[in-house]
Amino acid sequence: MSFLRTLLVSLLALPGLLSAQENPRTILVLDGSGSMWGQIDGRAKIEIAQTVMGDLLAALPADQELGLTAYGHRTKGDCSDIETLVAPGAGTRDAIATAVNGIQPRGKTPMTDAVTAAAEALRYTEEKATVILVSDGIETCNPDPCAAARALEQAGAEFTVHVVGFDVSDPEALEQMQCLAEETGGRFLTAANAGELGEALTEVAAAPEPMPVTVDFAATDGEDGPRIATPLIWSLSRGETAILDFERGATVSADLLPGDYLVSVLRPEDEASAEMTFAQGDAPQTVTLALPALLPPASLEAADSAPAGSTLPVTWDGPDAQNDYISVARPGDDGYETYAYTRKGSPAELLLPALPGDYELRYVLSDGRKTLATRPIAVTEVTASLDAADSVVAGAQLPVTWQGPDYANDYISVARPGDDGYESYVYTRKGSPGQLLMPPQPGDYELRYVMSQDRTVLATRRVTVTEVAATLASEDSALAGATLPVTWEGPDYANDYISIARLGDDGYENYAYTRKGSPAQVVMPTVPGDYELRYVMSQDRTVLASLPIEVQDVQATLALPETARAGASIVVNWEGPGYDRDYISISRPGDSRHDAYSYTRTGSPLLLRTPAVPGTYEVRYVAASNGTSVLARKEITLTEVSADLQAAERGAAGGNLAVHWDGPDFSDDYVSIARAQSSDDEYETYGRTSQDSPLILKLPEQPGAYELRYVVGQNRKVIARKPLTVE
Repeated sequence: MSFLRTLLVSLLALPGLLSAQENPRTILVLDGSGSMWGQIDGRAKIEIAQTVMGDLLAALPADQELGLTAYGHRTKGDCSDIETLVAPGAGTRDAIATAVNGIQPRGKTPMTDAVTAAAEALRYTEEKATVILVSDGIETCNPDPCAAARALEQAGAEFTVHVVGFDVSDPEALEQMQCLAEETGGRFLTAANAGELGEALTEVAAAPEPMPVTVDFAATDGEDGPRIATPLIWSLSRGETAILDFERGATVSADLLPGDYLVSVLRPEDEASAEMTFAQGDAPQTVTLALPALLPPASLEAADSAPAGSTLPVTWDGPDAQNDYISVARPGDDGYETYAYTRKGSPAELLLPALPGDYELRYVLSDGRKTLATRPIAVTEVTASLDAADSVVAGAQLPVTWQGPDYANDYISVARPGDDGYESYVYTRKGSPGQLLMPPQPGDYELRYVMSQDRTVLATRRVTVTEVAATLASEDSALAGATLPVTWEGPDYANDYISIARLGDDGYENYAYTRKGSPAQVVMPTVPGDYELRYVMSQDRTVLASLPIEVQDVQATLALPETARAGASIVVNWEGPGYDRDYISISRPGDSRHDAYSYTRTGSPLLLRTPAVPGTYEVRYVAASNGTSVLARKEITLTEVSADLQAAERGAAGGNLAVHWDGPDFSDDYVSIARAQSSDDEYETYGRTSQDSPLILKLPEQPGAYELRYVVGQNRKVIARKPLTVE
């Protein structure tokens, strides 16, 4: 083997040099010092290096990122003569070859600083970096290459220096080169002649055989669950080669060479399985697979078939955890049609779907909605039938004879053909025949037996709803507020009524139920105008007949004195409609409330009691038969009233006192004895003025300062006071 070939092989044997992925960025550091003009076998070492470098570049992978640094190639005696000739990168082969061939050795050997410069160019503190140093002599600039190498190794992310020595015999130089390599985890190779170089390269090229390492396999119950301690079934393979085949054990182990493997595990209890692919390196490891959490056992017992919509007893056994349930679903569906909680006991009463077909009963664990047990069930068809008259008048009650399952909330309905809803319905629980209210509008309809679950229609029958008529007869006009008799003919359904309303209005002013007979007594509105009498069918407030009517204005007059004493009763002569509940009131002008009133039904004239507070008031005729409407008003002035009290100024406690009084003597007026300074409505004793004057009043038992008072009873207003001492 020639020296050049041996040296090339030495370089290529350096770890990672042929794998761009293992060592993506590399800088070649070439000795350009003067000693490189020395010869080996008649050729200058620089020429040998240039040839070797050319062959090396041709052999390296195309995507290997390479750079070139040289030292001692520009000036003599200069330790700073270090230059990165080609920055590390892809596609730099030609540039490196050109730069190497242009090197002319001149100067010193700063190989340690050159390695440091190359490391910095590779950003060795951030990225994986490799330096290959080719040198033929001792370090002539840096006093301690070993210390520098250790510093580079400690600071580097993953930094390695490989060193190749050309024709080096100096022990110190060899020690320096070897230290640079070993401190950074690299290799040191020497080449003195072809034979030695061949032996060294053979040793480097002979990569050691990989050694198998022990890999343990375990499984957990769920992703984050405990390790399974019961026996499992394991299989392990590499490619097509089986290593473990149905090995039984809670855990298993195997001695494996580096590579990719596939492991699988089976739990016999529920046949749950898991598998994974993993990469094995040169270090032992434990590979853990997660099996689905082991579910508790459960079972279901029920009939093999049952009618659609029926309630099926399902006997179950299971964990009965909170919110566990028994459901029925189509096979393969994730959800359910209906369900019943297990907390309600076994058997569970499960409502079956409304549509016939093949279904599946399930015991479902609420935590994660995991199905613990299943059982098939056939849901069979259920039928119903209807019988009724072919036609019926609008709004009538139609007897509908039916047959069907009569489930809870099943109903018989009437609807327009094609409509999803209904016009009216009656529950089947009310028996057969069901009394079904017909729509108010004539037309073609459909009777239906509807199963309440999913509103499933089990049977239909056509029915014709015919028009229903009504008539009205009454006067053409009536006084506002009067009660008008209205003769009517019509179906007289429950809650039908005769109303009066403004033309075009949907509502009404007043009404009377038809159940009270014909003629209906309808109270006219208090506001004059054009109105309409109506026969209204209560269902959907359907108007069956109408009749126009004029409501005429109504008048009233009042005759009363212009003045009166406050609190006295006055005589009021009136003329007006005298409707039931009409009244004569007295109020402050502008106040809608009244202070007092008397009904007109007592006749004319009538007595009206006035307020006890003097001032200007208004007497009104109020029509109240339909709301309230003031038909007449007249002002009156109420004057203040006075009184006088005569009695002894002193009296013995518990004795009698004679009181002479003079005053208005209104109904409910009284003379009282009260504590001095007490409120006007308080007293110790009193006597009605209706008992005449004088009054004999019993004095209080407690001595003290008191007061005699004349009190107007209507509002307890004191209009006379006299001090009194009880001894």
